[in-house]
Amino acid sequence: MGPIPYSIKYLGEVNYQQEIDSLLIAFNQSLSTYLDDSEISELNRLDSLVFRSSYFFPVLKGSQEVYENSEGAFDPTVGPLVNAWGFGKNKDARIDSLQVDSLLQFVGFDQIRFDENQVQKPAGFYLDFSASAKGAAVDEVVRFLSTRGVDCWMVEIGGEVACAGLNDSGKAWKIGIQKPTREAEYGEMFATTYVKDQAMATSGNYRNYYEMDGAMVSHTLNPRTGYPEVRSILSASVFAENCTLADGYATACMVKGVEEAIEMIEKIEGIDGFLIYSDPEGGMDYYVSPNLRKQIEVLN
Repeated sequence: MGPIPYSIKYLGEVNYQQEIDSLLIAFNQSLSTYLDDSEISELNRLDSLVFRSSYFFPVLKGSQEVYENSEGAFDPTVGPLVNAWGFGKNKDARIDSLQVDSLLQFVGFDQIRFDENQVQKPAGFYLDFSASAKGAAVDEVVRFLSTRGVDCWMVEIGGEVACAGLNDSGKAWKIGIQKPTREAEYGEMFATTYVKDQAMATSGNYRNYYEMDGAMVSHTLNPRTGYPEVRSILSASVFAENCTLADGYATACMVKGVEEAIEMIEKIEGIDGFLIYSDPEGGMDYYVSPNLRKQIEVLN
């Protein structure tokens, strides 16, 4: 995970910015595939790793839960395909169907073995937590604030957020959900929601893509087919007990599409979702899971 803007607000008199900055640097040093000396880069080179930090294991554990509950729609071992499609270090990479077929043999999180001390992977596999790293970073900042006795906070990193308690006006934290179109101005909101004692993560295809042969190539790759997933779903906001899970499930929703995403959201206890998708007339429609209907205000 490269440098990503963040916003952290909390009720308290102590300024923890220096400590939080140091925490995020250490987190990046653990899980960024862009750093050659990070823990995850060492694992990808050597196929095994004894953890040097406390950051790696929680992400693996959360990834395993989402991988299993999403039936493989979320899979951090999709890394070889991310790189081959040009969404990794080499932005100019392009791929053909033969390469896709050959790389699929290296995809499958069920092949990763880990415990609280170490992790092992088969040769040729490449882990990439970019689909959930921002959520995991949010959780680490939340853990830090909790150990300092802070109980009213809003932590937002790269659009993923977790909130607890009330803000300085005595109200629940109000969070915007962006309008998911390439034409919309950055910051234009489709809806707002109140987030209290939970996390929310949003995934969408409207920013990270490129065009090839006149077609849009999305960064959302289906781990089961190896190809970018272009569906009617435009963005998925998932609410969960922590942001690692919310981030992973939001990615899974984008892979699954509207119908399968709704089925997953309504089946898994402890998560809720707000999906925005294109309708047959070219407009936008949305789905709100039952528990969120009093919590979401659609602006359009």
